[in-house]
Amino acid sequence: MNSKQDEAFSLEALKAGDRAEYARLVEAYYPMIYRLALKMLNNPQDAEDILQETFLKALRGIRNFDGRSSLSTWLYRIATNEALMHLRRQKPEMISTDEPLENEEGQQEPLQIVDWCCLPERELMSAEAQHYLDQAIDRLTPGLRAVFVLRDIEGLSTQETGEVLNLSETAVKTRLSRARLHLREYLSAYFGEKLAKPVEKPASQLAEGKRME
Repeated sequence: MNSKQDEAFSLEALKAGDRAEYARLVEAYYPMIYRLALKMLNNPQDAEDILQETFLKALRGIRNFDGRSSLSTWLYRIATNEALMHLRRQKPEMISTDEPLENEEGQQEPLQIVDWCCLPERELMSAEAQHYLDQAIDRLTPGLRAVFVLRDIEGLSTQETGEVLNLSETAVKTRLSRARLHLREYLSAYFGEKLAKPVEKPASQLAEGKRME
């Protein structure tokens, strides 16, 4: 997270109810909060709801902000909690994020892994691949999903992720490892099909090959 960006805001003005300063805070941080909510919920409308609720709660609670964490960490914490509560309301059968780590959230260790390191970059970055990744993230349970999104998508450090989720750094590392393993398993079916297909050469390379014959 960008501590310099946090320093650009006057906490005193925010606590005093300065609407202009609060509007600046929203403008600076709404993209990251929306992105987080969208990856957590995989639904644009739900993400919009989380975005609005996050900043409403921030407005109500800014006077009690003690400054022990950065503003961005604080906002991430509010948004993540809102997203997790939303997931539990939508899917009450899902287990909370407080389970023991020995058998994280009842999930078994993934078994079948396909190595897609040799796929062309255009395959990995295609809209189809990104869509399939979103679906894979959606299959993770809330605790694993939150850690993966915060660490690997939002780029928070292990310490910052622990602060957001109220977890130890060891717990964050364990859950992140499990999340990555499960995602690789989920994505193996998609990339396995890609690896089975011959890679199509660009038309320019085909034409060059014909000239050399």
